[in-house]
Amino acid sequence: MPRPLVIHGATIVTGDNAGTLYPDGALAVDNTRIVAVGPAAEILPRYETAERIDARGRAVFPGFANTHTHLPRVLARGIYEDLSPPHTPPFTGGLSPLPLPSLSAGEERLMATLGALEAIRSGTTLVLEEGAQLDVYADALAATGLRLVLCERAWDRARASIGQPGPFEQDAALAQDGVARIRALHARWHGRADGRLSVGVAAWAPDLASPELLGRVRKLQDELGTVATIHLSQVWGEVAAIREQRGVTPTEYVARCGLLSPRLIAAHCRCMTAEEEQTLGASGAAVAINSAIAARRGLAARIDELERAGALVTLGTDNMAEDMVEVTRTAMFMERVRRSDGRRPTPEQALTWATRNGYRALGIADGGWLAPGNRADFIVVDFRRPHLTPAVRPVSCFVHQGQAADVESVMVDGRWIMRERRVLTLDEPAIVAEAERVARAAWARLFAERPDLSRPPGFAI
Repeated sequence: MPRPLVIHGATIVTGDNAGTLYPDGALAVDNTRIVAVGPAAEILPRYETAERIDARGRAVFPGFANTHTHLPRVLARGIYEDLSPPHTPPFTGGLSPLPLPSLSAGEERLMATLGALEAIRSGTTLVLEEGAQLDVYADALAATGLRLVLCERAWDRARASIGQPGPFEQDAALAQDGVARIRALHARWHGRADGRLSVGVAAWAPDLASPELLGRVRKLQDELGTVATIHLSQVWGEVAAIREQRGVTPTEYVARCGLLSPRLIAAHCRCMTAEEEQTLGASGAAVAINSAIAARRGLAARIDELERAGALVTLGTDNMAEDMVEVTRTAMFMERVRRSDGRRPTPEQALTWATRNGYRALGIADGGWLAPGNRADFIVVDFRRPHLTPAVRPVSCFVHQGQAADVESVMVDGRWIMRERRVLTLDEPAIVAEAERVARAAWARLFAERPDLSRPPGFAI
């Protein structure tokens, strides 16, 4: 068993309710837990035989919790960000007019690993990954050292995409297959990787799931004792489709089907009425605000209204990028613009959304802030950089001016998975080189097989 570790001389940003900072602080780790936090002068004498790391010029922050992402979608970087679906009628199905190129199982694993690599480099310690057939790359994600919640999705609307108008063609076989995949993933992976990996349930989206399926997903959630997630009010086409299919709003629909609860993470929530925000908040559900992709799509969730209604606000990256530093800043900036308020939300609020709230939403009550007894999930940020100097208000400085490249080290469960800017769990050069080759070949293959598809402007293949 490794001996205790003490990081000292850094600014310790605890992320607690009081916003406690220790400018010349120390943090002690023993095995998988934080055992002491406070002024270095008090902590160091208590751990004279511990391994010591002098971290002067750095700050220690809680690690980021990404509560909604699809890691293999990094395949579509620079493409889907500029191909949003229409926000006004006539609506078309799907989130992009271009399909994703097909990938082999090995290629899917590679792209998911590339996304995880970016997540680690931007200071992420906890990820909720939502998708279909996650078993294809669950082992690759477990090997990264990240803390993970894998949510396998179910749906039963045949031959349709999110936001697609028209009748709901219900397919019982699709539903059965989805529920079976959820059960199988949970049986195989829940609690694995020394407890870092848990498995949740997912219904893809309201307009892709029948009332019967939503009821089955909720029943399965209760049976397995885990979290659930769903895309909710993601695009205006979804809202129109649900009104056409069910005669109500998306939130009212999922509420009637019993899916709302404090253990639900509702992703997006950016096309909602005030009544929907109240309904969602009253249930105590968490909201995964995917601010960066929302900004790219020209949409914004009403964070203040959701929070006031009682929803737990968390942050996610969603598609094409895994940079939680960017996400945190974008969430704060978008909400300030929306409110016409240059002071609120504060950087401290945004950091809470991105850390402590995310851990709480994903069922990890002893993580997301730095305190004795909590899990040793944290990041070390290098403040000896021109854009972070002077760091007289370190939280404000990092949220306003920080970059992913400022993250120097990442610890999860008491283990360094990145140390002094070197990712220890992955062969970064090999992954980057192979992912570039695979992605270029996949997109070239798609356009060769589908000459009817239009290449987006600036496409360099």
